[in-house]
Amino acid sequence: MKRFLKLLAICVLGAGGGLARVEASASQAPAQIQQAIDQYLRVQTAGLPGTVTYTVGGIDPRVVLTACAAPEVFLPPGARLWGATNLGVRCTGAATWSIYVSVQVKVTGTYVVTARPLAQGLAVASSDISIQTGDLTQFPAGIVTDPQLPIGKTLAAALAAGQPLRQDLLRSPLVVQQGQNVKLQSSGHGFRVSADGKSLTNAADGQIAQVRTSSGQTVSGVARAGGIVEIIF
Repeated sequence: MKRFLKLLAICVLGAGGGLARVEASASQAPAQIQQAIDQYLRVQTAGLPGTVTYTVGGIDPRVVLTACAAPEVFLPPGARLWGATNLGVRCTGAATWSIYVSVQVKVTGTYVVTARPLAQGLAVASSDISIQTGDLTQFPAGIVTDPQLPIGKTLAAALAAGQPLRQDLLRSPLVVQQGQNVKLQSSGHGFRVSADGKSLTNAADGQIAQVRTSSGQTVSGVARAGGIVEIIF
């Protein structure tokens, strides 16, 4: 009898150990989630300018998730892979769950700053700017990274020396000004016509300008250098 009870105890303990292993294997391993996030970030940040590095936050060990064969990483609506953000991870298989993990994306690259104090309305020359290197995610959206972009454009506001340039502070030079006499041009298959007019608006190259013709009619066209407004049908 004692021998029978001993054998029974061994069987129960063995079965309990097996059950524990099954339960452990049914829980989602945090390392697999972090591996999926790492793979997602490698692909999605490949097109960012400069050198990209990122840090993935830890997963709360108190959170127990059912094992998922293929965790899916996604970017929540309104979020972007820039600076401090969050990524979502979900399972849509037999187990259904979703969690969010904090991520810090750092992009080290070059950006354009003012080499000296610049006045509003100044046409930017190459001597007015310089290049610096830093974490681009620490700056407002639209920071200028191409040193050729601001050349020839005018400033919408005065800037102090060493201030980063933003695209919204740059204005393309006017090629047509209000009150200026302009040449209206239109062309198509087998024809080309032109007429004189007076611009009613200011416009940079490629912008829409309104023009009054000699007959008093108001027309709209695309402003071009040399006081030309193209009428496109």
